[in-house]
Amino acid sequence: MKCDRNYRLSYTEKAQKIVDALSLEEKISLMGGTMTLENMLKEMETNPEGHYNHIPYGAGGLKEYSVPPMLFCDGPRGVVCGTGKSTCFPVSMLRGASFDAELEQKIGQAIGKEVKAYGGNLFAGVCINLPYNPGWGRSQEVYGEESFHLGEMGKALSIGVQEENVIACVKHYAFNQMEISRFKVSVDCDKRTEREVFLPHFKKCVDAGAGSIMSSYNLYQGTYCGHHDYLLNQVLKDEWGFDGFIMSDFGWGIRDTVEAANGGQNMEMCGTEYFGDKLVEAVREGKVPESKIDDSALRIIRTLLAFTETDDKQCDNSILGSKEHVALALQSAREGITLIQNQDKTLPFDKNALKKLVVIGKLGNKENIGDHGSSQVFPAYVVTPLKGIVDIAPNVEVIYYSGENLEHSKELAAEADAVVFVVGYNHDDEGEFVSEEQSENYTGSMGGDRKYSLDLHEDEIQLLQEVGPVNKNSAAVLIGGNMIMMEKWKNSVKAVLMAYYPGMEGGTAIAEILFGNVNPSGKLPYVIPYKESDLPQVDWDTTSQHYDYYHGYAKLEKENVKPSVPYGFGLSYTQFELKDALFNADDNFVRASCRITNIGDREGDEVVQMYVGFENSSIDRPVKLLRGFTRVSLRAGESKKVEISCPLEELKWYNPETEMFEFENIVYPIYIGTSSDNRDLLCGSIDMRIEEAISYGP
Repeated sequence: MKCDRNYRLSYTEKAQKIVDALSLEEKISLMGGTMTLENMLKEMETNPEGHYNHIPYGAGGLKEYSVPPMLFCDGPRGVVCGTGKSTCFPVSMLRGASFDAELEQKIGQAIGKEVKAYGGNLFAGVCINLPYNPGWGRSQEVYGEESFHLGEMGKALSIGVQEENVIACVKHYAFNQMEISRFKVSVDCDKRTEREVFLPHFKKCVDAGAGSIMSSYNLYQGTYCGHHDYLLNQVLKDEWGFDGFIMSDFGWGIRDTVEAANGGQNMEMCGTEYFGDKLVEAVREGKVPESKIDDSALRIIRTLLAFTETDDKQCDNSILGSKEHVALALQSAREGITLIQNQDKTLPFDKNALKKLVVIGKLGNKENIGDHGSSQVFPAYVVTPLKGIVDIAPNVEVIYYSGENLEHSKELAAEADAVVFVVGYNHDDEGEFVSEEQSENYTGSMGGDRKYSLDLHEDEIQLLQEVGPVNKNSAAVLIGGNMIMMEKWKNSVKAVLMAYYPGMEGGTAIAEILFGNVNPSGKLPYVIPYKESDLPQVDWDTTSQHYDYYHGYAKLEKENVKPSVPYGFGLSYTQFELKDALFNADDNFVRASCRITNIGDREGDEVVQMYVGFENSSIDRPVKLLRGFTRVSLRAGESKKVEISCPLEELKWYNPETEMFEFENIVYPIYIGTSSDNRDLLCGSIDMRIEEAISYGP
């Protein structure tokens, strides 16, 4: 299995023999991409179907030694290559809201097959950076705010991709949580924050066998991450035992030949500017040891051989956007879309009772699948919210209006049986950012970070405030890549549905949930505060940014600040009851179990979550942290026993004095339930001083 390190290491001897036979120039030829930024832009301008990464981007390859080139395909919401062919899955943030690692692994397999159909052998779409503040424009590409959750979902995607003999590239390592300043900012934090908050999810993917890592543009403690000896050599390769290869982010991921090569960088992408002849010269002049080149060549050759030499899973173009893959995208949207509010059980709408429904909002009829940066996917079609509603309720008169005129919006709302507002963001509001000075029209994205507000646009706030109360059957569908503030308008509408960027079949899933064809089951992968000031503050245009230990729900809980909506929260059209909680531990795992019953009148899914508390620690630690989750499907009246386990390793803290993770022999509160809010949890404790589990009720 390609995720197994031992399997890949079995190719070491063969790879080493090839390395030993190569000249210095041949070895270094493996270490650079073949697509310069200039040529990339030219192709995008001259090719009728041209766009960033419309074909796989290559690096290296030695035909005479049967070493294939690395062929890069970007992501993560599908394969960026091609036009009108790829399956566009929901963005990772929605997939994170599903809390369904099994589904994410299946999505990884589908993506791996489509990479191969395009002729690629590497998928650079395992994006697991942690949004320190939800305003980060590219946070739609990741799974949520929680390190444990990021690691579990990223691991699942990596495994799925590599099961199809495609290399999973995990990015962006590390401390990449800003767009506007990503090429210039130097991030700083203390050692515990580094090791407990910002690096564990990367290690989890490495431990799961990911074959490649992409370094990030930003600096960490004054050194570019693409040159960073501590991050790349000491932590990733030496301490974690990473056996694959590291590649730079494109264009500006390397700034100096000698620093990058000595710092642990193995491959310059997407073209070759600092490696190639400049690196040959640096080695000849004694500035870079040839052993560094040998290590890079060995890593690249070994990984490529392991993934391609015995590849028996060929895929042709028929797999691109196939019915099976599109169905998977729809399933993902159904599982991740999150019902946040449902006053008076306004949803689901009864399509047999409705005669007229009004869809209001400029996003209601937009093909809105996420930002237009390097993650943009080009599917055959996109179902808008309006089309989804029309298709699901053919006997209902559906009227669409952009909402520009408030008085006209009120008139339409007053005459309708129900109103759906579709509001939020698109690629102009948030996404990957490249300034005009850096490269005009590099990827066509200028969204950047949400540096002004985490709320809706002012015109949308006014629309909801003034038109929402006109009709008692009102629902707001939110589109966006991360948390959206709700306090100014949430009481003006009855129901609120977070749809994120739901992919090519997103409109179908939205409509299915609005009308009850599908029972919502998504859970927020972030906390929603009452005030933006409750979150860590970030200067989005800066050369220096400090990250504190606490962010997200852990920060609010530590500071005893009540959130508007807790992490892990999501409503359903049925009700679930949890009882009979039990907690135990052994030398390797801590476990929580309970019995869950669907006490409502329809089938539904619930996400059961386990949290571990640290309030008895002698050092500063969070009140509690997510340490396990699982999805459960239950028919009306059905009960199941659920057990979640967590390795004791996940309970350790990093001691900067000993430079080791250490376990505390203390009493650990353990929680199992349906969100991070204590009211949604059953609790108990495990006394690791005497290794005795004590269970008690809510």
